[in-house]
Amino acid sequence: MRTRLLTVLLIAGTVSTFAQKKELRAIGKALKGNNFTEAKNLINGMSGLLEAASDEQKATYYLYKAKALSMNGETTNSADMLEAAKAIKMAKEIDGENPDVINLGNTLRTAVVNSAVADQNAKNYEAAASKLEAMYRVNPQDTSFLYFAASNLVTAKAYDKAIEHYKELQSVGYTGIVEKYVATDKETGEVKEFPSTTERELYIKSGDFIKPETVKTESKATEITKNIALIYVSLGRNEEAIAAMKEARALAPDDMGLLMTEADVQYKMGNLDRFKELMNEAAKKEPNNPQTQFNLGVVAAKAGDTESAKAYYMKALEIDPDFADANLNMASLIIAQEGAIVEEMNNLGTSSADNRRYDELKAQRENVYREAAPYFEKANEARENVEIVRTLMNIYSILGDTEKFKAKKARLEELGG
Repeated sequence: MRTRLLTVLLIAGTVSTFAQKKELRAIGKALKGNNFTEAKNLINGMSGLLEAASDEQKATYYLYKAKALSMNGETTNSADMLEAAKAIKMAKEIDGENPDVINLGNTLRTAVVNSAVADQNAKNYEAAASKLEAMYRVNPQDTSFLYFAASNLVTAKAYDKAIEHYKELQSVGYTGIVEKYVATDKETGEVKEFPSTTERELYIKSGDFIKPETVKTESKATEITKNIALIYVSLGRNEEAIAAMKEARALAPDDMGLLMTEADVQYKMGNLDRFKELMNEAAKKEPNNPQTQFNLGVVAAKAGDTESAKAYYMKALEIDPDFADANLNMASLIIAQEGAIVEEMNNLGTSSADNRRYDELKAQRENVYREAAPYFEKANEARENVEIVRTLMNIYSILGDTEKFKAKKARLEELGG
């Protein structure tokens, strides 16, 4: 009885092996004729036989699957590229030395990169990201593909997926540091990069180049951590943003943009003491940088701290009197005082007391305009535009300065406003 059972099992195994070989031959024939649709159908039909297949048959199956899905590297369908990439990975795990597997992997790599670049140029950033991720899955040692996939997702505002990629990059210890082989052109002094030390050595020996060096690019680890923090900010996930920013700032303690972003988040979360600490830290780090002082003014203004904002803008203008944005923001803060004055004027009655108060408020409003006008003028000198000229025209009209009003009106007409 046992002998009969063994015989039945052997026959079943032989039939299964025969069926697998037959299916693989049929798929191979379809691929040779570039009949990719038929090959895909045959591959789907064979999936149920794969479990009992030999390693050689499995490797061939996955190779054929990659060929069919990728159309031998000619497809532009991102979903098919991803599946083809997975199939190549499976084939490599079984038979990584197979030249057909290696060659198709390289062909697919080139096709994916070219297609992703085309997608980026067409602003199809998510499609580019999908293809670059597929290439990373084929070549997990080349983590730069996942990095560029994440960058495309950020541009596409697909933040959740971008965070996944960035965290995966962190988990594998990606830094993005690469070595570059450079030398200096003896005649021009220009530093040129060479693809290899061998090629560089030829130019050095020719006497045209000197100072051969191997330089390393900056690590992208800090940028990745920073991007994660900024994405959390964009998503409104403030607690996670703060935690990520703490990590990012440990890597880049002098990154002013990150410091200012944290200050903004801390304010939104109501952590005013921490907000003030960060603002003071920023002011101490770069006390003579007008851009830093301006940024501090912007953050303070957003936080509703008008007096601090004015102080920061004034500091920026002390360092650079022609700083257009600082002049414009300073003018805007001053003009903002007009709102409360006008509201009170509109609510007054017609009594003698109300009329006296109206005159007082009118004088206050004019003083606001007089205070703001020089800042608008300075901003306009540095960066003239229709809106600033129109604002100045209206200010001089209210102040009764006919000469300046006419000058600004004429200029506005010249600008097409």
